[in-house]
Amino acid sequence: MTKDVIALTPKMPNAWSLLAGLYAGGPQTTVTADAEGGVLRLCSPDGRPLVSVEAPLLVQVAGEAERLLGRDVPVPFWWTEVRASGAVPQAGPLAESVCGRLALLLGGSTWPEQAARTEVVEVPATAAPDDGQPVVDVLTGSTSVVLADRPVLALSTWLSDVLRGTARSERALQIVTPPHVRVSAAARATLLHVPNRWVVQDADQGYYDGLSGAVLRWQNGTFAPALSADGTSTVADAFTRTSPTDERQLVVAFRTAVPANEDVVLGEGVEAAWRTLTGSPPAGWGTAEPVNLPWSPGRLTDLARGRAPEPTHLLVTGRPDRPALGWIRVTRTTAGVEQDVTLHIGYGKDEEPPLDAIAPLAEALVTRHGLTTLLVSVRRASRDLTTPPVLQAPPVPVAFTLGARDVRDIGLTHARRPPVGIRPVPLGPASAPALHYPLGDGSDPGALVTLRHLSAHLRAGVPGATTDG
Repeated sequence: MTKDVIALTPKMPNAWSLLAGLYAGGPQTTVTADAEGGVLRLCSPDGRPLVSVEAPLLVQVAGEAERLLGRDVPVPFWWTEVRASGAVPQAGPLAESVCGRLALLLGGSTWPEQAARTEVVEVPATAAPDDGQPVVDVLTGSTSVVLADRPVLALSTWLSDVLRGTARSERALQIVTPPHVRVSAAARATLLHVPNRWVVQDADQGYYDGLSGAVLRWQNGTFAPALSADGTSTVADAFTRTSPTDERQLVVAFRTAVPANEDVVLGEGVEAAWRTLTGSPPAGWGTAEPVNLPWSPGRLTDLARGRAPEPTHLLVTGRPDRPALGWIRVTRTTAGVEQDVTLHIGYGKDEEPPLDAIAPLAEALVTRHGLTTLLVSVRRASRDLTTPPVLQAPPVPVAFTLGARDVRDIGLTHARRPPVGIRPVPLGPASAPALHYPLGDGSDPGALVTLRHLSAHLRAGVPGATTDG
């Protein structure tokens, strides 16, 4: 399996320390860089990529190493990720030696700890097919397959790069892991998007989908469901070996739209939600995991403005004592600047999600942050916000809020009279109200049916809309 190794050092890896690490392959290896210079590649004597070294990342957000690696590392520290080709037996030891040398020269440690080796690794020529990309282990006409083995599969820089590359080449991304690997909330959301897939190795049935449980087979250059004679798929036994949990996650998904003025500051709605639901602002933000920058709406805004009109994808995290992870998609539209936000907050057995704060939060988002829609749900899932490859209960809706613009388009009279036992609460100015629909406390799955009826009713009020789905 492909080897991921990470150097965690208190000092920045400078040119000399990186050179010493890269020399772990001896004088016969060569070093190349990608077009942007963000990734260094150590190549075999005939130029085949063996190891990729990501640009060192300064992590200033407490708890990120613990969240992703189970390792308590004081901040600030430098995170240098090294990934070996799965096709070359010597590439794994070579990646370990690169990281081990960085840790020796700069202090700190490696993950995994036993990877802290420093010897030169001899690599023969013509060691592997030239796929040109050590972060991809199998490349077919339809699919890029990546092998990974780490405690938490996160939406890291290398995974984001692979996602972009596969999208450009119109391929599916399939990540293959052992059964003990869990995925972060952000990575899970990404792998839910078709045609991407999380493939889990299973001792009894070979492979299965870590999110749907479907047994998979390698067919025509991709992992696809193994269909029975009647055309149905089989669910892996390992996927169903789960037990109910007393831990929960509060899932808050909302969209805001504000005019694209010069003085607009992004992230303020996210901070309002964070403060209302956790009692403190976010701890940090970034473009990948680990989340590395201290929370700053101003810097977040500068990044998104510099990337416009292209969309910007960002991650936000909370303090270690209250697991919280969110992601934001910033888009420039004809209506202004839209922010699509999803926030997950974890709660243990004896902790209660602050459901009484949902209505005040909805009103604050309506009156101050340009809310268009808000959906709040509760799901039975791990407090640490990771997902194992087993059956998970669906989120149960708690409340839905429709912003003033959509209420106006649907018609206030129609929107405030749904054909279900709900009395919407008006929010904001009486002349142009938003409507907040309470759906329950997250314990009754029947709220899913209520939400479907409400959605169909609201769509029926929009000219040209259908009520399907």
